[in-house]
Amino acid sequence: MIWNEILKTEENRKKYADFVSRADKDIHSFLEFDAEKIAPPENTEGCLAGLPFGVKDNIAVKDFKLTCASKILENFVSPYNATAIEKLEKAGCVPVGKTNMDEFGMGSSTDCSAFGGTNNPWNKECVTGGSSGGSAAAVAAGLVPFALGSDTGGSVRQPAAFCGVYGLKPTYGSVSRFGLVAYASSLDVIGVVSRDLDLAEKVFEVIRGEDEKDQTSIPYPEKKAEPVNGKLSFTYLEGDLGLTPEIEKGYRACIQAIRDRGFEIKGVQIPSLEYVIPVYYTIATAEASANLARFNGVRYGYRSKNGETPLELMQKSRNEGFGDEVKLRILLGTYVLRSGFQDQYYGKAQKIRTKIINEFKDIFSYSDIFVVPAFPSQAFRHGNAGLTQYQQKVADKFTVTANLTGLPALSLPVGVDNGLPVGVQFFADYCSENLLFDAARQLADVFPVATPPGFVPAEKIIG
Repeated sequence: MIWNEILKTEENRKKYADFVSRADKDIHSFLEFDAEKIAPPENTEGCLAGLPFGVKDNIAVKDFKLTCASKILENFVSPYNATAIEKLEKAGCVPVGKTNMDEFGMGSSTDCSAFGGTNNPWNKECVTGGSSGGSAAAVAAGLVPFALGSDTGGSVRQPAAFCGVYGLKPTYGSVSRFGLVAYASSLDVIGVVSRDLDLAEKVFEVIRGEDEKDQTSIPYPEKKAEPVNGKLSFTYLEGDLGLTPEIEKGYRACIQAIRDRGFEIKGVQIPSLEYVIPVYYTIATAEASANLARFNGVRYGYRSKNGETPLELMQKSRNEGFGDEVKLRILLGTYVLRSGFQDQYYGKAQKIRTKIINEFKDIFSYSDIFVVPAFPSQAFRHGNAGLTQYQQKVADKFTVTANLTGLPALSLPVGVDNGLPVGVQFFADYCSENLLFDAARQLADVFPVATPPGFVPAEKIIG
């Protein structure tokens, strides 16, 4: 693999840094890419040795900034590594930069970044999706072979679909969250974006596993999951799903390709799907309100120069440091947690969440893979020409379900239409990521990963 050679010599590292600097100028996938921090790999053995990778800027990498794309953490430098980063470095991988994102993971476009949005490599006038849009764009553009992101409501899978690459959201707890800046603690998980399906699986195998630093992490089973009936079986979400013609066409093509491969697939309906958006945003914003309370302008991060009392300092620091979308979600989360409202909103949302979990338990009692669109539309345009923030939230209905249930999900490309990628996603039962990858491999030759305009193969970067 040519990527293994890119960081081996000083000359190659310089060529690589120059390439990324030029190629990323119009994309802005990286918030930080410092050539002087790119070191040769310490481990040069194994299939992952020597690979450079990008890291979403809410995951701690020692000596790199950890901004969460927010003014409130603009100059904060991480003093430690996340557990996932430690594991990848031991495997010989080298983090080369921090990727752009929606502030604190709150958004579906990567336009909600305090440091400017990211452009889709397929069409610079379109968004990359979010909130891991920088990671997806960097991979799609060929700047890195893989990147880490975080997925709280689809933040790995939706941008992967928009950029035409694979995006894995693992089982909740299978990857340590130590070093991931918390947005919604019961929903967050570190995921993987890559153009190469095998590479995505290998990266997941490295970063998964129980971690004493994260009490929500779980010991991942050594034995691989087996198909329910000895052979992969599929279900898909049927009904009027509100898809654009391009997504509808790709979705139907995926279902037909599964049939053509000789697999059983049947349509199902999920009655609770109409509740997933209010349930998700009730739970996510409530947890965000608690998690973001630590950013108060006192211990670290942005501090307002206008506060004369401790209370005024905190108010002004948060008002000046947080963006509009973050403020909105904190206010909503604080409201649903108020005395007298918690049972009415947060408690009720958790009960509906349990109902959704039970519905998927039933599906996976007789089926291995659940097929569903990743997003109702392809990548939309920036600003007023695209979707409003409200429309983006409503459109998250297909992705947030995997976070509410904790199930693993994989976004995969199923073609290009009108110059933009089309993606769908597969769900599987808990700790059945191997079945997700096996199912995606069945379609890899039918729907190969396409390259955006101007794509430069890795061998030409140092050639």
